[in-house]
Amino acid sequence: MKVVKFGGSSLASGEQLKKVLQIVVSDSSRKVVVVSAPGKRYSDDIKVTDMLIECAEKHLENEDAKVIFQAIIDRYESIVKELSIPSDIIQTITNDLKELLESDKSKPESYLDAVKASGEDNNAKLIAAYFQHSGVDAQYVNPKDAGLLVSDEPGNAQVLPESYENLYKLRDRKGIIIFPGFFGYSKSGEVLTFSRSGSDITGSILANGIKADLYENFTDVDAVYSVNPTIVQNPKEIVELTYREMRELSYAGFSVFHDEALIPAFRAGIPVNVKNTNNPSAPGTKIVNERANSNGPVIGIASDKGFCSIYISKYLMNREIGFGRKLLQILEDYGLTYEHVPSGIDDVTVILRQKQMSKKVEKQITERIMTELQADEVIIEHDLVLIMVVGEGMRHNVGTTARASKALADAGVNIEMINQGSSEVSMMFGVKEPQEKRAVQALYNEFFVAVPV
Repeated sequence: MKVVKFGGSSLASGEQLKKVLQIVVSDSSRKVVVVSAPGKRYSDDIKVTDMLIECAEKHLENEDAKVIFQAIIDRYESIVKELSIPSDIIQTITNDLKELLESDKSKPESYLDAVKASGEDNNAKLIAAYFQHSGVDAQYVNPKDAGLLVSDEPGNAQVLPESYENLYKLRDRKGIIIFPGFFGYSKSGEVLTFSRSGSDITGSILANGIKADLYENFTDVDAVYSVNPTIVQNPKEIVELTYREMRELSYAGFSVFHDEALIPAFRAGIPVNVKNTNNPSAPGTKIVNERANSNGPVIGIASDKGFCSIYISKYLMNREIGFGRKLLQILEDYGLTYEHVPSGIDDVTVILRQKQMSKKVEKQITERIMTELQADEVIIEHDLVLIMVVGEGMRHNVGTTARASKALADAGVNIEMINQGSSEVSMMFGVKEPQEKRAVQALYNEFFVAVPV
């Protein structure tokens, strides 16, 4: 039994939905189909979810939202016309959205979540109607009816453990289940969404819940690539990688998955297969618990920008009890989260996302570190890119760090910071933003093009 998830680009038009139907019916083990809201049909198009957010915000501000409301309905209607299915589903979608927009606005975050979630919910109803019209035994199932319970955290809901037992009962339902992604329900019955890209999370939860043999995630690429194809031309495809490798890569900028999306499937030991809706015969990329390390030390390279570093130097810092705790307490006082803390004997660097800090907060933090911790020096560097070099094989290969550092040096890239994770599955380099592409290309050439001596 398989859970199959289709992303927004796979559901953006009637033409794409015809491909989805063929993919689902071509394999009788595809029991549960998790769907996103309609995505972009072309590069300048607008996702339905983005339109819903704009519409909800206009209603919260008591502004006229008729134009954006109609644009949302038009998107669904264009799909219905392409598929030549009965138009009564459009009336259902229209009534549902009107009712949501006119609902209680006293809790804006909850209101926004309910409106956002309707993109997936109404698309699932439309897709179920299309499957049925095509003679397929299929049914729309609402997350509330299935027992998908989540924590009361708008925009960042977490699945509750009892959900898995509830979802297991879906195995007993006849036909194909069309299930909307992105949201669940609180115990009090409120709609709550997962973080953005939450349909991947729903698919992972359902794979765990029904004890699926495989979780297939259909997107618009043939496979996960070893590096961002907008930086490196025609990069190598990854045939197989581990959950741990995927987690490291998605954290550092791989856009295939939200970095928390696979956790429920990982915990249940369910393999994930990333495939292409537009080329379903391609084998795609398998994400598994363990794999044979036959491809060399590195499986992928990812980069993400928008970081800054706080460098603190103090002589004999290593002998001072509580220094690290006091430093992190200062950051906590300003509500800041940190990403990494590489350290030396007399110095420590804290890496964090720079959008968290205003100039005013930056100045206050610097002053507090200097006075409260009596630091010798505090330097804040902006506009850093973190480049993650990832591979299970790094644990068994000597000299990987040296190869990476030499490749960057030969390319004229100045390394601002280097850190190796304790798992030894990844190493991280900090470079300035203007050097990102050159650095990534140099690392790719070293580990995927050059033949090691």
